[in-house]
Amino acid sequence: MHRGQTGGGAPLKRLQALVTGRVQGVGFREFVRQEAVSRGITGWVRNSDDGRNVEFVAEGEQAALDGLLESVRIGPRFAKVENVECEYSDASCGFSRFSVEM
Repeated sequence: MHRGQTGGGAPLKRLQALVTGRVQGVGFREFVRQEAVSRGITGWVRNSDDGRNVEFVAEGEQAALDGLLESVRIGPRFAKVENVECEYSDASCGFSRFSVEM
């Protein structure tokens, strides 16, 4: 198997996203981690430096990333997602798991 491909040969993709709205103090980072892990996605999630947004980098199959993005647009129970800016690129395959960063 080549780096950047799944066992089926599909290329892995990278999704970088910035989520704005009421997304801090509502369990949003853990929500993203659980959604990513359940889809076999690796990467990280953290609060942005400005204290208002959440950002994440996720790598996996396109369909899994699309599912993650769909869930993130809704968010956990007490969140209010206003906007998700995202960008896809080729995966770096530099992650072994999905983690919450401080």
